[in-house]
Amino acid sequence: MTRAIMLQGTGSDVGKTVLVAGLCRLAANRGLTVRPFKPQNMSNNAAVADDGGEIGRAQWLQSMACRTPSSVHMNPVLLKPESDTGSQIVVQGKVFGRAAGRDYQKLKPELLDRVAESFSFIEDGADLVLVEGAGSPAEINLRAGDIANMGFAERVGVPVVLVGDIDRGGVIASLVGTHAVLPEADRKRICGFLINKFRGDISLFDTGLRAITDFTGWPSFGVVPWLAEAGRLPPEDSVVLERMVRRAGGALKVAVPVLSRIANFDDLDPLAAEPDVELVYVRRGESIPQDAGLVVLPGSKSTIGDLAAFRSEGWDVQLSRHVRAGRHVLGLCGGYQMLGRLVADPCGVDGARSEVKGLGLLDIETTMAAEKTVRQVNGQAVAFGVAVEGYEIHMGRTGGADCARPLTMLAGTADGAMSADGKVCGTYLHGLFANDAFRRAYLASFGITASGSDYRKGVEDALDAIAATLEATIDFDAMLRHATRR
Repeated sequence: MTRAIMLQGTGSDVGKTVLVAGLCRLAANRGLTVRPFKPQNMSNNAAVADDGGEIGRAQWLQSMACRTPSSVHMNPVLLKPESDTGSQIVVQGKVFGRAAGRDYQKLKPELLDRVAESFSFIEDGADLVLVEGAGSPAEINLRAGDIANMGFAERVGVPVVLVGDIDRGGVIASLVGTHAVLPEADRKRICGFLINKFRGDISLFDTGLRAITDFTGWPSFGVVPWLAEAGRLPPEDSVVLERMVRRAGGALKVAVPVLSRIANFDDLDPLAAEPDVELVYVRRGESIPQDAGLVVLPGSKSTIGDLAAFRSEGWDVQLSRHVRAGRHVLGLCGGYQMLGRLVADPCGVDGARSEVKGLGLLDIETTMAAEKTVRQVNGQAVAFGVAVEGYEIHMGRTGGADCARPLTMLAGTADGAMSADGKVCGTYLHGLFANDAFRRAYLASFGITASGSDYRKGVEDALDAIAATLEATIDFDAMLRHATRR
């Protein structure tokens, strides 16, 4: 039987995603055939798997860490929030439906069967499967019907390593408290713990480790230092945007309005890494900087809803002023749809049936369609004559006069649109700036010389650096000895 072990956290954002990615690369470097798995993910940062269909961006990254093709079975349930109370449900890569929180609970028994089916697919032929939980198993009010943490672990017999985040404080209490509230059977499934995000002299926490073991009986598998290289990896959750530190002084200021349902915001990571680019995330209550040379409207899981919020912030007026000043605008996916004259939703794909005016900066119209476009694509950037590749995930069809000036040609088909003066453009292509040749050519049009870095290699190097740190600081061999199904 394939060995497997699951990392669960004492809370959200304790660093499980990065740890699993690093452990995947560590295991791959040891010559193991390793695969990642996350039963349930909630994120609007999605990717297109190599076998077609959507998965969480984090599982795509983890498959890259494993040096193995990505699969929809690595993340069989993906919840994409569309409002504060409801989400689109993607199961094994395809849209399954929509549900509010209480209704979703009723679906979990059926979904657990699909999750177990996908796990069987992933473990076939693997030496090791590294599983990532979601949130915390200490949320015992959600234990009945759980498919993301202990419910899944019990179903397939996977042992659990509990991860605590020392950077946020109270790590001893969070680990001991989790032990206290868990049912006895779940408590016994935990084979040990990891401390993550430690800064300073790790030996100073030796007594803390002993205290946790004394209270819980769980052994420590090690203390992971603060992983600076994690900042070079695509983030999973838009919560990181709230903590993003602005780097001032770039020759080109790029402003990005943070939409309520922002999606695939890692599209901007390669730009943010450029030394001569100052990327500014504009949050609610803030204004679009008047000295921005470029405004990027990012992807959105709820184009019509985010368009209303965009207007409520007064960003529509500020963006029009930006365009009148002769400055540039780029719309990505949902942001591209917003730039047109009209967004129509006759079937209620984006919520209620509606038809709303767009920002009117491109002569295009979008009609929402029930069938979602999900595909990996490659082609050419028309204006610059360079090859591009990436992926599409959208539910709209866009057409109009400005589409006669496409931004890219993808698989022989025109994509996107551009205004007559070339200052406003949009595309459905995600991952555009990860194409080094395109990024260099695009920045050159602003008079900026790009760094010349290889973005993909930078991510690979970061994974290797994280794996090396984990190899040196945790007892991975002890974890593997516990990775026996039961």
